[in-house]
Amino acid sequence: MRKLELGRSGIMVSEICLGSMTWGTQNSQAEGHAQIDMALERGVNFIDTAEMYPVNPVRAETAGDTETIIGAYLAKRGKRDDLVIATKITGEGSNAVPGGPAISPERIRQAVDSSLTRLQSDYIDLYQLHWPNRGSYHFRKSWRFDPSKQPTKEAVLNDMEACLATLNDLVNEGKIRAVGLSNETAWGTAQWLALAAAGKGPRMEAIQNEYSLMCRYYDLDLGELGQQEQVTLLAYSPLAAGILSGKYSGDTTPEGTRRALNHNLGGRANPRAFNIADAYVALAQEAGLNPITMAIAWVMNRPFPSIPIIGSTSLAQLGPNLDAADLTLPKELLDKIAVLHHDLPMPY
Repeated sequence: MRKLELGRSGIMVSEICLGSMTWGTQNSQAEGHAQIDMALERGVNFIDTAEMYPVNPVRAETAGDTETIIGAYLAKRGKRDDLVIATKITGEGSNAVPGGPAISPERIRQAVDSSLTRLQSDYIDLYQLHWPNRGSYHFRKSWRFDPSKQPTKEAVLNDMEACLATLNDLVNEGKIRAVGLSNETAWGTAQWLALAAAGKGPRMEAIQNEYSLMCRYYDLDLGELGQQEQVTLLAYSPLAAGILSGKYSGDTTPEGTRRALNHNLGGRANPRAFNIADAYVALAQEAGLNPITMAIAWVMNRPFPSIPIIGSTSLAQLGPNLDAADLTLPKELLDKIAVLHHDLPMPY
């Protein structure tokens, strides 16, 4: 599997990142460890988690359990430097942290130390801000996104600068190697980069946003920014919460699936989404491909730095995700995908 540089950090990561958000609810510790073993065998060295994981559901009682599972694996394996571990601080308003506090210098330091303890590690390779304090259009909020309700630019920049100063201290202390964003906008990312260029703290090397064949907000302004500024997209939900696998075709809910626990799939489940997924599945089948593998490979070959974060609840599901590392989609298929997207644009 190819290795790519994460932003301009010098950190080399596999072209596929292993997600972990089901470990602790839908998956046991043993199953999480088995997924890591399989991914490592296939060349993955990059694992993403968050202090609020696991999900389905997110609860204060289970927050941090996924990091604990990864920490147990790292302690057992004893080769911490062979892996690149990314985690995230929870944003404002989540029930995963009592009181739902905003990201602040104090919260950053507390959260980093807590994550290090759970991960049984002296350092975090990539530390990400899960969502901005001012809010954004992600998580199906684009329909009511209103930037006029946000704090003033001065207030936002002051907040960013204070957080960067603490992140800089943590880098100097050796607790963090690099920093990144998640669920950010083009404007927000540009401000973080400008502050770093002005010497206010470390540079944001990555941005973890939702991105798939059916969710393509990143394609335009953020795609340009990512390419020109060498900020790597870590694309979460590259299978649109499993919709692109075709398993929910006909608006069904198979037993044991994510939809059985979260019926609207985080606002993604609607008849049009299932019909569009059927069209992508048909394209893959026409090309003799597993639709899962096609969808992941498409994300890997975008015209800007892009790494998909894959997630599975079984080794049988994980295999087709990893198969994308060996796949180059032919131009004829890419052209058909472009036509399909034009005719059937984003459903949520």
